[in-house]
Amino acid sequence: MATSVMHRVYNFGAGPAVLPESVLEQVKHDLLSLPKVGMSVLEISHRSVAFNHILEQAEADLRMLAGVSESYHVLFLQGGASLQFAMVPMNLLSQGSVADYVLTGAWAKKAAAEAAHFGEVNICATTENEGFIRVPTADELRPTRGAKYLHLTSNNTIFGTQWPEIPTVGTAPVVVDVSSDLLCRPVDVSRFGLVYAGAQKNIGPAGLTLVIVHKDLVKHGSKSLPMMLSYSVAAEHGSRYNTPPVFSIYVCGLVLKWLREIGGLAEMEARNRRKATLLYNAIDRTEFYRGTAQTESRSLMNATFRLPTEELEHRFIDQATVEGLSGLGGHRSVGGLRASIYNAFPEVGVAALVEFMAEFERTQG
Repeated sequence: MATSVMHRVYNFGAGPAVLPESVLEQVKHDLLSLPKVGMSVLEISHRSVAFNHILEQAEADLRMLAGVSESYHVLFLQGGASLQFAMVPMNLLSQGSVADYVLTGAWAKKAAAEAAHFGEVNICATTENEGFIRVPTADELRPTRGAKYLHLTSNNTIFGTQWPEIPTVGTAPVVVDVSSDLLCRPVDVSRFGLVYAGAQKNIGPAGLTLVIVHKDLVKHGSKSLPMMLSYSVAAEHGSRYNTPPVFSIYVCGLVLKWLREIGGLAEMEARNRRKATLLYNAIDRTEFYRGTAQTESRSLMNATFRLPTEELEHRFIDQATVEGLSGLGGHRSVGGLRASIYNAFPEVGVAALVEFMAEFERTQG
């Protein structure tokens, strides 16, 4: 029987996003039978010795890569970052208390709206009146005295903005949604009280949510919380109060191993900056392409831009797709174009997009 050669396109989609090819090859190798186990990773028990090793190694590699001390719990949960919009205030906030939220995009707004069900929310900074084209400066933040925490979203996939450095102001613990730029660069986790992320941008497939929470904060959760929504319960049971997303954790572990093998987060940041610089230089080269985020707030992960007309944008997307450049349409709420170039996205793919952009401008401009 003849076999066809597998062709992989360049996936610029915002998520679920591209994974390292070496990780996909390892998954393919292990899918039928894990080495020394004799069954698929999709079949192993979450109480088995094999999964214990997978979970423990993933946590150890994450702690090494991100410098996470033993003062923090590392939790492997479910429900996506959207469930964390509720779990954070359920565990850290209460009626009569205040949490500060910084609005830098649609996901930050959703997080703030969810928190308002559990306590008072103070919007201590926002750039919504500017169309979220930038993140605020640190001195624009107006934190509340006595706030339980300050919530930030580190990267904004829809608008293509990112904090150059995540600010800490006031004395409240800082909670950061890092769903779309987790492990894209070195960050001092010890500055934060809690960090959370859906896995499907930078560290694995959909189905896994990572939470890094200081052990002191875990003590604050109400004893009346549903067991599945309590950080304390998750920590006490080693992320296995119920069956965790075994396969997603396994793939996440392989991605973390890949990050270690390439040289860690310093090397990852260098690669990401090369990719972003190449793409933004192409956007800025002429007036045919126009970046939508202010230069000082531009994201390393999601480059958003426009063409002179919507008709040209649709033509660009259609022709790019034919050329194997997939997922370049902007979010449905804002339109335009978006190239998501997460950690595992290859530099050669960015070069291919830049080449296509030049040819498209030559023929359509």
